[in-house]
Amino acid sequence: MDANKILSADILDILFDGKNKEYGAYDLRKSYNKRITIALVGTVVICLLVFFINFLANNFKKEKKNEIIVQDVSLADLKKEEKKAEPPPPPPPPKQEPPKVEITKFTPPKIVKDEEVKEPPPEVAKMEDTKIGTANQEGTKDDGIVAPPVESKGTGVVEAPKQDEDYDKVFTSVQIEAEFPGGASAWKRYLERNLNQNLPSENGAPPGRYPVVLNFQVDKNGNISDIQADPSPYGTREEAIRVIKKGPPWKPAVQNGHNVAYRAKQVITFVVSEE
Repeated sequence: MDANKILSADILDILFDGKNKEYGAYDLRKSYNKRITIALVGTVVICLLVFFINFLANNFKKEKKNEIIVQDVSLADLKKEEKKAEPPPPPPPPKQEPPKVEITKFTPPKIVKDEEVKEPPPEVAKMEDTKIGTANQEGTKDDGIVAPPVESKGTGVVEAPKQDEDYDKVFTSVQIEAEFPGGASAWKRYLERNLNQNLPSENGAPPGRYPVVLNFQVDKNGNISDIQADPSPYGTREEAIRVIKKGPPWKPAVQNGHNVAYRAKQVITFVVSEE
């Protein structure tokens, strides 16, 4: 190549000067920039086309509406344990009638004429083994029978012996239930704000209701542990456990003035519906 042409020549012309440019390598390198440009433009066009098709397809599909329903926010048991009916008090013992004792009527003596005597006084021998009263009564002889004591009328209620309660056990029914800080309304807001209500749709759940039934223990210090939940699809069970586990300590339950461990129950329902 002439020295005058070197300054204005392309680098490829300098490299392939005097070589066989028809072999193909020269053409490939010469058209490299053009081919790269075409490839990049084609890639961008294809990506935009795929994105546009997905956008149109999603618009034609019915949108799903996601919702979370928090049930039993008062944390009462879903099915409160039925209190066993207390046995009726025993019937009062039959009232025993005191045995009838033979009574001989005795009237104070009064001096009158014989023809005016209406009722002669009882014989002295008969009065030795009978009671003396104002009227005659047939019965058993008076052998020192003692009349039964007079029973005082009670209320008819028999009190069971009081037993000391074990405050170290886990209670399911207490006088004051464990409570989320701020009460039931604060607990409901906490669940609705922290639960991922779109999780079932993201995992491919069809429209429907997906309840999660949980129970967990609140110890004497208000710490939550031993969270258990029934099986529930599309990740709803794991999501409910995650949110309850990361919550703050609760106000512990109280039984007879003592803080006690309490097992609470909760139902959280994920709802997927078509708009």
